[in-house]
Amino acid sequence: MIGLLFLSFIQVGLFSVGGGYAAIPLIQNQIVNVHGLMTLQEFADLITIAEMTPGPISINSATFVGTRLAGLPGALICTLGCIIPSFIICLILAHYYYKYRNFGGVQTILASLRPAVVALISSAGLSILTLAIFQAEKQDIVLSNFRPIEFLLFALGLFAIRKFKVNPILVIFGSGLIGTIAYMAF
Repeated sequence: MIGLLFLSFIQVGLFSVGGGYAAIPLIQNQIVNVHGLMTLQEFADLITIAEMTPGPISINSATFVGTRLAGLPGALICTLGCIIPSFIICLILAHYYYKYRNFGGVQTILASLRPAVVALISSAGLSILTLAIFQAEKQDIVLSNFRPIEFLLFALGLFAIRKFKVNPILVIFGSGLIGTIAYMAF
């Protein structure tokens, strides 16, 4: 189990270009889809906790997944597996970036990666949204599974952030409080 987790998170660390949110679909693929170590609902719950915990989302996700599957050794292995490739790649890229930063081709390459990063982050957000509102992955959406409380919390939170520039942390805590009250009442 420990070796499998380490190899899975080495792959996540190698291919998660664009930050922590870009790593979420890769973690989901490795842990839920490929190896079946967790259900999608368990994974979504861990991602929710990882998002609310201070620190980088990919590291938090790796730590929580590792803890859930193999305790403290799993947390350490998953976290190291997620960090090591990025650390090595960053060292190598930093060396070459400082050496060739004024070369026009470097700026072109970086600019061409931006759309892929935006797509990965959007995919992660859409996966979490459909899981919260329909309790299913994007391809398995059934309208009878629509969850109005989650949809209303999402819509109100998005409206508060965009229209009134409410701090997202307040929206998260407010949504948690309102959701808790709503589920206790119904």
